[in-house]
Amino acid sequence: MTPEEAVMTQESDASVPEVSEPGASRSGEAVGALASPRPRIDVSGAATPEGRADTQTVFHCDDIHVYYGDFLALRNVSLDIAAHEVTAFIGPSGCGKTTFLRCFNRMNELIEGARVEGSINYHGVELYQDEVDPVEVRRRVGMVFQKPNPFPKSIYDNIAYGPRLAGAKRSELDDIVERSLTRAALWDEVRDRLKTSAYGLSGGQQQRLCIARAIAVQPDVVLMDEPCSALDPIATGRIEELIAELKTEYTIIIVTHNMQQAARISDMTAFFSVQANEMGQRTGELVEYAPTSLIFTNPDDPRTEAYITGRVG
Repeated sequence: MTPEEAVMTQESDASVPEVSEPGASRSGEAVGALASPRPRIDVSGAATPEGRADTQTVFHCDDIHVYYGDFLALRNVSLDIAAHEVTAFIGPSGCGKTTFLRCFNRMNELIEGARVEGSINYHGVELYQDEVDPVEVRRRVGMVFQKPNPFPKSIYDNIAYGPRLAGAKRSELDDIVERSLTRAALWDEVRDRLKTSAYGLSGGQQQRLCIARAIAVQPDVVLMDEPCSALDPIATGRIEELIAELKTEYTIIIVTHNMQQAARISDMTAFFSVQANEMGQRTGELVEYAPTSLIFTNPDDPRTEAYITGRVG
């Protein structure tokens, strides 16, 4: 079972309201509350994307440290993520980019021994307090993985899977599937074979299917972990065009090893690097976070310049 399937399996026991149309208002009352013996804190009380200012902070991260058991994988990361922007995380392998990305929807909790210290505030809600339901967080903060991972189902059922779990009516599913595939720039290519296996799609189509599946449940944020690393240049170009379109509706955070891709598609870029202690243990850290244009033309830190010019990496 893939991490994404594990997340959706957790959701299958939840009793949640119907999927709403984009832009539908959400009150400050608890929505998406799950059946549980303990109270849950709503993480969806902020205005919907259409009602938010572009400069609104979606995530405020303060002094984040991530451990796997006793191993410190990432230390002292503080930054803000703004609404309707593409934020790219770049840096060498092992610097903690994906580890940090998974903090935003609490997916590190699926790894035995992992723990996060520090504060991640999402629209005024502290994500890591006990009262917040991680399943609800993952509903609001979707994820697209590095390797396309369609479920062993039809194209239609891949998209309808999440909305079904979220309580969407059967009569609504056709519209949800078409809308999601259209937003993912895939509808015209698959409209005549919706009942065929998703495994019959090309790699680029499968990744766009996974994006469509992620947005079918109307998240607020979409996380992307190197979504183009296994794709050819043509498919990569289509995914990049799609990301540029989707940021008008969603906040997007992407991990990429492709610096040219980060320069092309992102508004903000965070450069991570690795430091080794006297025992040889390697820990990731945030070196610099700034508008992408500055990172690639006038970085403040010499380590950033060394990386983007290819002198180290």
